[in-house]
Amino acid sequence: MQTALSGHSRIAGLEVYLPPARLGTSAVERRIGESSPGFRVPKGLISRVTGIRSRSVMADSEQASDLAANAAAKLLAECGLQAPDIDLLIFASASQDMVEPATGHMAAAKLGLCCPVMDVKNACNSFLNGLEVGDALIATGRYARVLVVTGESPSRAIRWRVPDFATFASSFPGYTMSDGGAAVLLEPAGAEAMESDGLEAGSAGILGMGFTARSSHWSVGTLAAGGSAYPRDPEATYFTMDGEKLKDAFLDLGCGVLDETLDRLELQWTDFAVVCVHQVSGPYREVFAERAGVPPELLVPSVEDFGNLASVSLPLQLKLAVDSGRCGPGDLVALVGLAGGVSLGMAVVRL
Repeated sequence: MQTALSGHSRIAGLEVYLPPARLGTSAVERRIGESSPGFRVPKGLISRVTGIRSRSVMADSEQASDLAANAAAKLLAECGLQAPDIDLLIFASASQDMVEPATGHMAAAKLGLCCPVMDVKNACNSFLNGLEVGDALIATGRYARVLVVTGESPSRAIRWRVPDFATFASSFPGYTMSDGGAAVLLEPAGAEAMESDGLEAGSAGILGMGFTARSSHWSVGTLAAGGSAYPRDPEATYFTMDGEKLKDAFLDLGCGVLDETLDRLELQWTDFAVVCVHQVSGPYREVFAERAGVPPELLVPSVEDFGNLASVSLPLQLKLAVDSGRCGPGDLVALVGLAGGVSLGMAVVRL
């Protein structure tokens, strides 16, 4: 378990990009049936289990870097910044355009940036870990403006041809997934936030973070293709997951790191305007919130209308909350991430 004091950077801008094409859950079930002779998904099963009604699907011509670059371009325009104003780009995503080079290069090229880049990957917690890295680098004085971007393209890893129910069950995560991009601009927090841990009233900044992992559970959910283990196996290009083992893995992980982070910052869940939690399904969001002690009225439901957006899930929820007026300057927000591997993380931010 690892926790970090922070308070050296603030979120100076946030944007999200969702491809315009939409795919309803009933259409997902029909496509599986049309592609799978001899197998039919029980009507309404995916919707009943997940609560998902619709998701975004990227165009055939788009890549993960395009989704990230589209969000980042909106952000730079909103903030009135040009390419030379960015000191570092971090592409933080479960998805990637290819194994080599880093997808950050593709995103940076599409934005016309000439700064250093790097990729950060940790399944659905990639974006949260990207914030952690960016915040730490700003704290050292190495960079002043860090652009953290993500582009998630899981629609490319969905198994449509399903021979039997066992295969359908192991491939189930793919039927929840959605494509999208997000971008956050990190800048140094004000001097008053750096003098302590950034907790005094009104200090905008990332006030604290906490992360933990149980890596012995890494095999319960995989997308195995493209690495040294399965470099060319077509069967490894689809999501696979053991749902029961994943549930046990997260039970083993527990919520201790969340409690410890709140205790260290002398905060309670009721101090927050909103709590953004990574959402793989509607029912599991409620189960996790109950276990963690998060009041349900603080949650930002997103998976029903937008699907499981992997690492885009947290910035999307924050964007929805800001745009709807649920939070704004001076408010405390929490970003809670869960990811395969398995890992759990949290960032406490004052807007």
